[in-house]
Amino acid sequence: MKEPVTRIIAVSNRLPIHLVHGPDGLEIKPGEGGLVTALAPVFRNRGGVWIGWSGGSDDDDLAGLLEPASREAGYRLYPVPLSVDEVCDYYYGFSNEVIWPLFHDLQTRCNFKPRYWQQYLNVNRKFAEITTKHSAETDYIWVHDYHLMYMAKSLRELGVERNTGFFLHIPFPPADIFMKLPWRAHILRALLEYELVGFQTMRDRKNFIQCLRYISSDIRISGRGSVVTVIVGDKRVRVGAFPISIDYDAFARDAESKEVADLAWYLHEALPNRQVILGVDRLDYTKGIPERLEAFKDALSRFPELQGKTTLVQVVVPSREEVPEYQTLRAELYRLVGEINGQFTRSGWVPIHYLYRSLDRSELLAYYRLAEIALITPLKDGMNLVAKEYCACNLEENGVLILSEFAGVAAHLHRNAIMVNPYDVEGMSNAIREAFHMDRTERHNRMHKLREIVHHRDIFWWVNNFLEAAIAKDLRAFPALEEYMPDITIGI
Repeated sequence: MKEPVTRIIAVSNRLPIHLVHGPDGLEIKPGEGGLVTALAPVFRNRGGVWIGWSGGSDDDDLAGLLEPASREAGYRLYPVPLSVDEVCDYYYGFSNEVIWPLFHDLQTRCNFKPRYWQQYLNVNRKFAEITTKHSAETDYIWVHDYHLMYMAKSLRELGVERNTGFFLHIPFPPADIFMKLPWRAHILRALLEYELVGFQTMRDRKNFIQCLRYISSDIRISGRGSVVTVIVGDKRVRVGAFPISIDYDAFARDAESKEVADLAWYLHEALPNRQVILGVDRLDYTKGIPERLEAFKDALSRFPELQGKTTLVQVVVPSREEVPEYQTLRAELYRLVGEINGQFTRSGWVPIHYLYRSLDRSELLAYYRLAEIALITPLKDGMNLVAKEYCACNLEENGVLILSEFAGVAAHLHRNAIMVNPYDVEGMSNAIREAFHMDRTERHNRMHKLREIVHHRDIFWWVNNFLEAAIAKDLRAFPALEEYMPDITIGI
C-alpha cells in the first residue's frame, strides 16, 4: 500500500507575492522580505502549498493571476481574502500597533484596543478555515509569525486535527514587557496548541518559558539542548531555537555574476577613493536608522580624517507608508540626511547617499559587493538577514560588519563583527572609525569566519533542523519534482 504523501503547508500573513496596479489592471510581482527570501528557494518544486493574504481586497478576482504565479513560484498559492475592516484591525491594528511594538520592547507605542483583539481572533479563524480546505490530515502545517499565533487554537475549535508547528520571526519579549499585554494568557495558551514552537534565539525561547511560568505554576521542562519539551498540565509542546538564514550559495553565486560585478564596478567608479558604508533597512522605527545617522554625523565631527574618505549609502525600503508613525519617521530621515549633507558636503564629496526605494536583486548585491563596511544597527531584531546577505556577497572578504547587539544574528556572528549598542551614538561612531582603520589582514580573518558561519548554517540547515524536530524528517523527504503541478487548481 502506498504511503500517504506529506506536504509542507506554509501559512503566513502574506503570500510570497504582492499586487500592483498596472496599465491593464492588477498584476502580480514577486514578494519581498525576510520570510520570502528564506523560504522561497526551499519550497520551489517540492509539491508544497503557501497560504496567505494577497495584499488586496476580498473582492479582487485573483484566480487568473494566481495560476501563472503558482507555476512560476513552484508551489501552489491559495489566498485568504480579507475585508478592509479586517486589514485595518487585524493587520494594522493588533499585529502592528500591539504585537510588533510590544515584542520589540517598545510598549509605549502600543495601542491596546479591544476591537483589535476580536478581529485578530476572527482572522486567525479565517486562516484556519482556508488551511483546512487546502490541506489533508497527512500534511504538516507550518505557521509563520506573530500575525497567526492563534491559528492552531482556531483549528482545534473547528475540530480539525493537523500536525502544526509555529515559528516566530520577531523577538519574544521578556516577561516584564510581555505581561503588559491584556490578552497575555490567551496568546500563551494558544501557542501551546502547536506541537512545536520555534524561536530565533535561545534568549527568545527563555523569555517564552519565563512567561509561561506566570500563567502556570505547574510547568516542567524535559530535555536539553536547542529543543526541549515544555509540559504544562496535560500539554506537551516542543520548544526550540532555530536561527533562520539565507540561501548562501545562491547569494554568493549571483554576487559573482558578470551583471553584478559590472554594476559594482560602475558604482565604485562613482564613489572613488573612499570607503563605502552601507545600511539597508525597511522603513521601520525598530531599525535604528535615525540613531545610525546621528552616529555617522558624530563620527564626521570627531574624526575629521573620515571626511571625504567615507560615504554612507543608506537604503530605506518603503513600508506601511499610510501609517502616520511611518510618515513621521520618513520625514525625520529626510531632515537628518539633509542636515548632515548640508553641514559636511564639499566639492566632489557628499557624505550620505540616501535611496528611498526598493532595489532589484542585482543592484542590492552590487551594493553588498561595493561596501567596505556594513552598518546594521537595529534597536531590536528577530534575526536580520541583511547581515548574512552582506557576508555571503563579500567575495573578496575585505568587508567589516558593524552589528547591533540587539539583533538576533548577533548570537552567532558577534565574535567576528564589531558589536555596538544602537542607543550609544558615540559608541557607534567609534566603531565606524575602528572599521575605517582596520587593516586588510584583520578584515580578511573576520570576514572569512563570518562567511563560514553563514555558509554552514544556511536556509536548508534551518529548515532541516525545524522539520527534524517537528516530524523527524528533513528536506530529502520532499524531493524536487521533475514535472511540477500538472493539475494545478486555484481555490478562492
